[in-house]
Amino acid sequence: MPDTLTTLEVQRSKLLEDFLGLHDLRPGSITAVTRRCGKSSCHCAKRNDPGHDPQFRLTRRVAGKTVTESFPNPTALRKAQREVAEYHRFQKLSQDLVALNEKICPLRPVEQQRGGWTEQEKKTLLRSIKR
Repeated sequence: MPDTLTTLEVQRSKLLEDFLGLHDLRPGSITAVTRRCGKSSCHCAKRNDPGHDPQFRLTRRVAGKTVTESFPNPTALRKAQREVAEYHRFQKLSQDLVALNEKICPLRPVEQQRGGWTEQEKKTLLRSIKR
């Protein structure tokens, strides 16, 4: 059974309410990087040593450049993990909203008007398309 316009609009209203429940969010991905300190006397300088404990970093793009942030403690890491997870939730909600609107738009009736395009409307429309 196909969805009705009213049913889809109700679904969209519920989805928009979910946007209001979003908390702090930020884009990026969190990675763990093992490293070597560079001191020749350190255990990490030995062959087959895994290096120092992993350093957790948030990497994201800002104005076309990669920005990396390290976390001073586990609490800061967990906070960033929640914020990145919330960003992924935001992305999913956005995709769902667009998909729902793609179903709604063709179902919404077009208002009937008398006459066709005026010459001025044609010129304005053509200018906006060519840009």
